[in-house]
Amino acid sequence: MGGLLSSAKEPPPPMVLVPPLFDFPPLAARTRMLESSYNLLFGKLALRSLFEDYFDAANHFSTIFLLKPIDDRHVDLIATVSGPLDNKPEETIVGNALFRWQSDADDPHTFTDLYVSSIDPILLMRACAYYPKYGFGAFGIFPVLQKNRVSSEDYGIMGLRYGSSNLSFGATLLPYSLGDDFPKSAWLVSKIRRLTAGVQYDPQFEKKDGAKYKNLKNWNCAIGYGLGSGSPLSPSFNFGLEFKQKSQFIASFYQHVVVQRRVKNPFEENEVIGITNYIDFGFELLTRMDEEKASNNIQDSTFNVAASWQANKNVMLKVSCLGSDVMFYIYERADPNFVMLTPNKEHLAEGIHWKVGKRPMLQSDVNSGNFDGVPRELRPLGRIL
Repeated sequence: MGGLLSSAKEPPPPMVLVPPLFDFPPLAARTRMLESSYNLLFGKLALRSLFEDYFDAANHFSTIFLLKPIDDRHVDLIATVSGPLDNKPEETIVGNALFRWQSDADDPHTFTDLYVSSIDPILLMRACAYYPKYGFGAFGIFPVLQKNRVSSEDYGIMGLRYGSSNLSFGATLLPYSLGDDFPKSAWLVSKIRRLTAGVQYDPQFEKKDGAKYKNLKNWNCAIGYGLGSGSPLSPSFNFGLEFKQKSQFIASFYQHVVVQRRVKNPFEENEVIGITNYIDFGFELLTRMDEEKASNNIQDSTFNVAASWQANKNVMLKVSCLGSDVMFYIYERADPNFVMLTPNKEHLAEGIHWKVGKRPMLQSDVNSGNFDGVPRELRPLGRIL
């Protein structure tokens, strides 16, 4: 009996909070299957989110509402309102909404959504079907209601793709224009261990010797080196070099860091001794190489750099070279039973896991790539390019 009483009085093991990401899947990742895999490589997907999400032009505002019904995890609704802070007659307030349904609540790659807006296109339908077992997918973007249809793209875009952990290729086409605009784009990407290389055909310029594919300005190529599983719990980095349109050289770098810090929060249980933070940093340097830059009044080079710090489940700080933004977001935190420290008594955790200069231990399953017991917000999005 004495043994039972003593064991019942033992304090619970210490825990480190693991807050989920602000939005899952990330806003940029929700549309990754509608784009060329080439456009999403070399950290471009993460860099675009880092440079653009939650930032606004000077004297402008934007508000985002994300609604997810508890009873049905397959659907959600995003509504945004944006516009100028001053009453300029040439600018108006724009409102839009996006209703999304995806087949698997944990997989953002097969979905259908409807986009309505106060500007063109008034009603836009997008759909994507991806079959992981075979690696093939099909997607389409169709403007259902639009005031003016000027180009072939205003009638819709269709595409086919293949994706695996080491190879991706695909093409897009315009159903109502199969002449010189066929295909609208095409790509081929391959990955060997940590090295990724790809090429993309994007016919935006005129023909050469009777064909657009003979014009080197319509071809882009890139190479990248990266490490990481794609899970927010795993640190990762990506470095890329791209030669674009025979006139632009782009160098980019993106790094995701997972940091655990000790914190005492009076609103949490006593066994909570720390919290996990997500830190992201990225830059992109574009240098022009063509001789026409002076006549076109185009800058020789542009440089973007930004960083974000998700301090806890409610606060994120984002800073860029052009400005800064502080954002607040509230939601339910992840399952408190999921811990990143090995279960130990608190006095032992003080001496083992919080040594100065030593990174706290992660769960062995996470390190080995097993994410079955991890909340869905913290799992990799999929082992495809």
